[in-house]
Amino acid sequence: QLQLVESGGGLVQPGGSLRLSCKASEFNYAIGWFRQALGKERVGLSCISGGGGTRAYADSVKGRFTISRDHASNTVFLQMNNLKPEDTGRYYCARGAYEFCSGYDPHEYTNWGQGTQVTVSS
Repeated sequence: QLQLVESGGGLVQPGGSLRLSCKASEFNYAIGWFRQALGKERVGLSCISGGGGTRAYADSVKGRFTISRDHASNTVFLQMNNLKPEDTGRYYCARGAYEFCSGYDPHEYTNWGQGTQVTVSS
């Protein structure tokens, strides 16, 4: 079974940057990044296909976040630039049901990691 481990979160001021990592035991399926703020639902932010050829972003992060993957290390990255306070939350990566990204419904993803906290505050 695929195992995912997130890292790279921290405290950053508005306008700053962070790079999150999602370390996987193996890559065969799409990987999505999600954020869950305190008291909020888990929201999909980005997804990359199993082969890395297709990348998708939610409107809230387009132009600011970039998803990528390194097959040699089985790692998916989320580069986050121009961070805003509303980006605050716990970030998770998860495996999609297929090689391609089918959407951002959390119920369609499995093998969730424990997440990494991102706090954007002045």
